[in-house]
Amino acid sequence: MPINISNWNVEDKQFWESTGKKIATKNLWISIPALLLAFAVWIMWSVIATKMKEFGYNFGMITPGMSPEEVAEKLKEINSLYYTLPAIAGLAGATLRIPNSFLISIGGGRNVVSITTALLLIPTIGVGFALQDVNTPYLTFAIMAALSGFGGGNFSSSMSNISYFFPKKVQGTSLGLNAGIGNLGVGIMQKTIPLVVGLFLFSAIDQNGNVVSDEALAGIQNAGWVWVPLLVLSAMAAFFGMNNVITGTPKMPSTLQGIGKTLYMVGLGLLATFIGAYMLVTLQINMWIVLPVVIILTVMLMKYLTPGEMKANLNKQFAIFGNKHNWIMTVIYTMTFGSFIGFSAAFPKLCQDIFVYSDPLNPEFINPNAPNFLTWVFLGPVIGALIRPVGGWLSDKIDSGAKVTAGATVVQIAATLAVAYFIIQAKDSATPEAYWWPFFACFMVLFLTTGIGNGSTFRSIPNIFSKEQAGPVLGWTAAIAAYGAFIIPKVFGQQIQNGTPEYALYGFAIYYVICLVLNWWYYQGPKAEYKNP
Repeated sequence: MPINISNWNVEDKQFWESTGKKIATKNLWISIPALLLAFAVWIMWSVIATKMKEFGYNFGMITPGMSPEEVAEKLKEINSLYYTLPAIAGLAGATLRIPNSFLISIGGGRNVVSITTALLLIPTIGVGFALQDVNTPYLTFAIMAALSGFGGGNFSSSMSNISYFFPKKVQGTSLGLNAGIGNLGVGIMQKTIPLVVGLFLFSAIDQNGNVVSDEALAGIQNAGWVWVPLLVLSAMAAFFGMNNVITGTPKMPSTLQGIGKTLYMVGLGLLATFIGAYMLVTLQINMWIVLPVVIILTVMLMKYLTPGEMKANLNKQFAIFGNKHNWIMTVIYTMTFGSFIGFSAAFPKLCQDIFVYSDPLNPEFINPNAPNFLTWVFLGPVIGALIRPVGGWLSDKIDSGAKVTAGATVVQIAATLAVAYFIIQAKDSATPEAYWWPFFACFMVLFLTTGIGNGSTFRSIPNIFSKEQAGPVLGWTAAIAAYGAFIIPKVFGQQIQNGTPEYALYGFAIYYVICLVLNWWYYQGPKAEYKNP
């Protein structure tokens, strides 16, 4: 089978059954583990941040001679910086999704997936080295967090690529499988890292500059190293086993051309990412200013700094920006996937701050009866990921993604308010652990509904947009939604510092209500332009 396939018509039933199905299935099952690893690397900061607090990584911000009051204030600031690391990774992953949204038509699916998977080796190896020393500067971790955004960006190119391999009748199921099992990487990572940090394969340097081995600190660096051999295998599988198809890449490039174009476009997104991270961390500019600046800057860099042939291709795809349904589905998709990935990034640290370090007046206090939250937090992303294909399948079954989205949103609103209620009860209690299980159960419902709703949007988008626009729209909506991994940890970090984490959830609930109304008005109500897509 050639790498470049120029005869590809999966809407033709005979072609699909005789030729297309086998090739599409092969590409899907190579794509899924690559995407799973991408998510694991992208969101690994959600667990690394909790371990950094546990082992006292203070980035040199606490110095001898500080008073207890000054130390307490610094610890609050450092705790907020822990939230900033997954937020930077979220910002990077979301920003890199913008160029990734348009990569398949330029670089070819096989070329794009193989090189973007290989790029994940940079942050994983970097994190392995950085975590060897408790005194590693914060800037080093911030850079590694930004580079781990490669993993977040890969989702858009992966989803766009798979959309070209399958006919519309199974788009909900095939895209749901790619996204759902791919997103499972978050849960697998949140279970894997706590296990591998218990293996003391290397030495590390503690706060006093002493080299230690056979101690817990020596294992934390495995949070990076564990992914390296898996990434090598996945990148090789994509390079040797996947295909480029003519419907996704009208002008097939050579392998080197495809990889070169991919790296160039990713480089533009990375430039915008580092500018945004600099604004956020060094200049300390408000996140709501940083966010639109980074999005606009990324699109402008793509529009004006790409070579002629690439620019013509991009301008054709940019036509989606003139379609109002692109923007409506972006808002709705963000409610589902943005919530899933944002909660995945923030959930472990939120659990730690509510139930472990539960005395706001004493940041060093540790609740002796605190639940072992790292044993359980991985279940949220796992549930949200595994249920996503069910959301797509159910939408195909009842012939409407909009109906499934509506039902999931109603429950999502209720679950969000319930989580806020139990946070209030826990933080006002001398025994916050008493509210752990109801808090956890409501959060699991929240993950469940975000997964179902996200799966249903995979059905809606291909039925609203043409085949040519569906791929770029899937990529674009996923790009903007991924900013949830930036917004939600950052908002929780700010509200934890203010002592009002429930306010964050009230804001999210209001947003979900707006999405429920949009979904009804445009896709279910009497004036709907596309009835129950």
